Amino acid sequence: MERALSRRTLLAGAAGASAGVMWGTAGRAVAGGWGQPVEQRAVDAEVACLKRELIELRRDLHRHPEGPGQEQRTAGVVARELRAAGLAVSTGVGGHGVVGVLRGARPGRTVAYRADMDAVPPKDIVGGGPAPAHLCGHDVHTTVAVGIAQVLARLRRQLAGTVVFLFQPAEESLSGARALIDAGVLERTRVAEIHALHCGPFPVGRFAVTPGYGMPGQDKAEVTASGPDGPDVTRRLAAEIGALATVALPQTPADLERIVADAQTPDGPLAEFVAVRARAQETKVSVSYRCWPPERYLRVRQDIHRLTTSYPGAGVTFPAEPFPAMVCPERDGRVLAHHLRRTLGRDAVTELHAAFPPFSGEDFALYLDRVPGTFTFLGVRAPGAPLTTSYPHYPDFAPDERAISVGVRAMAGWLAERTRGAHGPTGGSVR
Repeated sequence: MERALSRRTLLAGAAGASAGVMWGTAGRAVAGGWGQPVEQRAVDAEVACLKRELIELRRDLHRHPEGPGQEQRTAGVVARELRAAGLAVSTGVGGHGVVGVLRGARPGRTVAYRADMDAVPPKDIVGGGPAPAHLCGHDVHTTVAVGIAQVLARLRRQLAGTVVFLFQPAEESLSGARALIDAGVLERTRVAEIHALHCGPFPVGRFAVTPGYGMPGQDKAEVTASGPDGPDVTRRLAAEIGALATVALPQTPADLERIVADAQTPDGPLAEFVAVRARAQETKVSVSYRCWPPERYLRVRQDIHRLTTSYPGAGVTFPAEPFPAMVCPERDGRVLAHHLRRTLGRDAVTELHAAFPPFSGEDFALYLDRVPGTFTFLGVRAPGAPLTTSYPHYPDFAPDERAISVGVRAMAGWLAERTRGAHGPTGGSVR
């Protein structure tokens, strides 16, 4: 697991991340007084003005997908848009990361918002693919974050506190968040909390909050068998290790529909699970698995070790510690749900009661290891569309673009409330 870094290490990392990186004080307060706090109706009016150009921005990003660590063009587009909106912008942070800082005219708290920029590499597309493609919705995530920055910049006169926008590279390889943290982003900006959206297979206009849940992390193992019967042993071990799974990997659209329903079921079949991939090749078995709750990784390791050592000449290694699960603070998730229901309507929110989706990792976990926050699914499923058009990594993934303005409306209002801090660091009352 990640170990907290010293202040000196973080400062050194920030200095070396990019020549000329500006952290600064994130712009000037607007002259002429503070005005009234940001209201949702003001947010909605600004979003309506930006709706068309945000869709065009998303389409531009979609036409130019860049894989993990290759996001140079995307970062350039983001930096251009943030500078045009009046934010203080730093580029080349933790690779191709972009940090935009918006300081409101009123005193308040500092809150971060993260968007991932990379496209899905060919090997991670369901069924494979010829090239990187935006099949996880990161083009939507980036566009929503740019839209939030533009809206709040237009309302800076009423905005309290500071919003730090983290446009992160290399989420698909689970390395971008670590790079930004190592560059000192959280410490230098002194954020009190962090928030993010991710496209999900829910109807447009609906959000799926994750209080107490999140993403399951990942662990890997390598099993080897020596001797003339090595290939036969590895085939048997692959089958036995695969049998540790308590849920099957989805094979059909009906399987996906069931997963989405199960994730919204209290104490349902995904409340605790093990999902395993075990592939035998000659004398080696490559194992990858995800668990919930996170403590279950230790037991699965013990089971894999027990199965392997029951065969003479077979052995197992675990290359690294499990990548940490993303666990969202329960109270913060419920406060966000209350905010969304109040501003967008009671039907705008569903609650997940399981780690979802159960077969993906998310390096937002590393931010939540350091500061509280929320991670919420933005519904992108068009009416009547097959579920695979809104389920990340499927080749026909095609999110409904109306979700962009929905996400901007919701998160701009939420961040304005969080920076204002009227209800303290963990939000207001929950009903």
